[in-house]
Amino acid sequence: MCLAIPGQIESISGDDPITRMGRVNFGGVIKEASLAYVPEAQVGEYVIVHAGFALSTVDEEEAQ
Repeated sequence: MCLAIPGQIESISGDDPITRMGRVNFGGVIKEASLAYVPEAQVGEYVIVHAGFALSTVDEEEAQ
């Protein structure tokens, strides 16, 4: 079974879409996640993260 968790992007580093990383807030716990699969993601948006990779963006209501 896999578990993916929603979190809010607080900051983004890197310009290359393949190596772009984000600091993602999971209810007060900040973790780094690769944004390679969601090149359109911006600071303040919510993403679903699994195994250190943001897999998709979601709206705030869905994240809650």
